[in-house]
Amino acid sequence: MHSPIVRRALDHDLAGAGEVSVEAFVGDGHTRPDSGYVELLRDTARRNREAELLVAVDGDGAVLGCVTFAAGGTPWADIALPDEGEIRMLAVGAAARGRGVGRALVGAAIDRSRELGLAGMAFSTRPEMTAAHRIYDALGFLRTPERDWEAAPGMDLMVYTMRF
Repeated sequence: MHSPIVRRALDHDLAGAGEVSVEAFVGDGHTRPDSGYVELLRDTARRNREAELLVAVDGDGAVLGCVTFAAGGTPWADIALPDEGEIRMLAVGAAARGRGVGRALVGAAIDRSRELGLAGMAFSTRPEMTAAHRIYDALGFLRTPERDWEAAPGMDLMVYTMRF
């Protein structure tokens, strides 16, 4: 098995990235199928236009996973300070799990933060997203409970940060 190629999404990646996003969030039980969030997950063209959509693809160009990257202070950054990058909507298709796709996507977001001269990263995750937490821990992110927040009533979010 080859390592995934991670890059900024191209127009022909958008549909696949949307499907992977919905598959991961709805399929893993993190989002109800009738939630309005599903349309936001599927709208990868908007995410790519208003932020940066990074995709992991295999050698044939099939989308294995994706993540939205935003610099702090921009509309897609929920928790990042102005000198931090943020990831949102990290998603890896079920068939690609265990192949380092999530780790590669998060690593690319770290690289992007550094390219922009940012001082670190911060992002939110749900307590039950334990597979993602293992990636964050392995890459050196720290739990930052003083920045935890509630996105909606009953939707508690944990914050992880990293300083460069």
